[in-house]
Amino acid sequence: MEETNSLIEQRKAKLAALRAKGINPFANKFSPAEGCGQARSNYVEGREVSIAGRLTAHRDMGKSQFIDLKDQTGRIQVYAQKQALGDEQFEIFKHLDLGDFVGAKGTLFTTKTGEISVKLTSFVILAKSLRPPPEKWHGLADTEIRYRQRYLDLMANDDVRQTFLLRSRVIREIRNFLHERGFIEVETPMMQAIPGGAAAQPFVTHHNALGCSVYVRIALELYLKRLLVGGIDRVFELGRNFRNEGLSRKHNPEFTMLEAYQAFGDYETMMELVQSMICHVAQQVLGTLKIEHKDAEGKILRTIDLTPPWRRVTYKELIQEKAGVDWFDSSPDERRKRAVELGAEIGKEYEDFEVTGAVFEKLIEPTLIQPTFVTHLPKQLVPLAKLSPNDPSTVEVFECCINGQEIAPAYSEQNDPLEQRDRLEHQAGGEQQKLDEDFLVALEHGMPPAGGMGMGIDRLCMMLLGQESIRDVILFPQLKPK
Repeated sequence: MEETNSLIEQRKAKLAALRAKGINPFANKFSPAEGCGQARSNYVEGREVSIAGRLTAHRDMGKSQFIDLKDQTGRIQVYAQKQALGDEQFEIFKHLDLGDFVGAKGTLFTTKTGEISVKLTSFVILAKSLRPPPEKWHGLADTEIRYRQRYLDLMANDDVRQTFLLRSRVIREIRNFLHERGFIEVETPMMQAIPGGAAAQPFVTHHNALGCSVYVRIALELYLKRLLVGGIDRVFELGRNFRNEGLSRKHNPEFTMLEAYQAFGDYETMMELVQSMICHVAQQVLGTLKIEHKDAEGKILRTIDLTPPWRRVTYKELIQEKAGVDWFDSSPDERRKRAVELGAEIGKEYEDFEVTGAVFEKLIEPTLIQPTFVTHLPKQLVPLAKLSPNDPSTVEVFECCINGQEIAPAYSEQNDPLEQRDRLEHQAGGEQQKLDEDFLVALEHGMPPAGGMGMGIDRLCMMLLGQESIRDVILFPQLKPK
């Protein structure tokens, strides 16, 4: 800490010296003609360039100086000579610090060692860095610092910056795919009088002007279905959801969700949509359907093959494979006992269907590395879906699991207002204030049969970009306060 404070004081002294010379070290504007990486890629001997970036390396060779400038497009070396700049400018150049932003003009050439560089003719200080960069400039490793001060992580780790640039492209391609299929993007309320569309603990706040509590949304579903009632037949929303629950490798209290609804479709319509969309995104962003996940040393841990068609298997079949073919013929007490023996964590308050659900979530889902559509879940798990005609104990639902976690659930949406009311009342446990009456009234006006799906964008990015923690695909993850 003392060393850092000393360096900060030295940099402040340089700042004062620059201002004493009439130099403003915090420029209003500089317009580079191209990026640093672009200048390097488009090399033509003697071509004039104008670039800007952060100073990431500085080598003092006496009458000549070398610095590296880096921006979003990449890095390039800049070569400064005293003869070209003049005494005063060269002296200022010598005292630039790591982390400073610099605008530079000059011509491209190649050094004797074969390094593409810019021979400097003029420069301007764009922003003086008053704090030294991380000690390990090329590879900040302290995860606490990386997550709390993401800007340092992005400065120091090229692969981290690349992950977030790719995430942006993933979201862009999802939008492109859905727009091409005639879906309309909308925005729905984040603050809601009744949190609905999922079984999750909401965040609650107070609306002063209305004098009432409001909830930050836990799902997008119920408002998007209102739009189906209103005649928007293909609709989607990409936005944040908020759930007042635990943190884990797979969970963050706020997360990005895609929900899409297609009138006159069903869960199989959504199955085709999800498979086609993920394959489209992978091909456009990564150029491949085979996704390699590697460890810190670069060793391949597993390869996920997205090549269609993806496996389809029922929930019951997977349970029977893991827990025995007689699982559903056993008594509830026997199922509970066997679940514990298998290693599932079972709470005392768990209902019988939740015991089976724990076996799936804890013991089966983590093994589903390759793309798998798990279909026909128990009706108790999904109160917003239509019953399966051939087995009324299940609903027309799938969970798309890849990389050992659920990426996207989808339903044949329930559009019978009386059946929907009955199932939501059961879920609410008789608490009338938990019922979204406006949604139920909307259904009574008539909603077409429809397929609907939700996709966790953070988990999708974990799978596509080879990241093991949700914190590595969220720029500013929620952390415990210091």
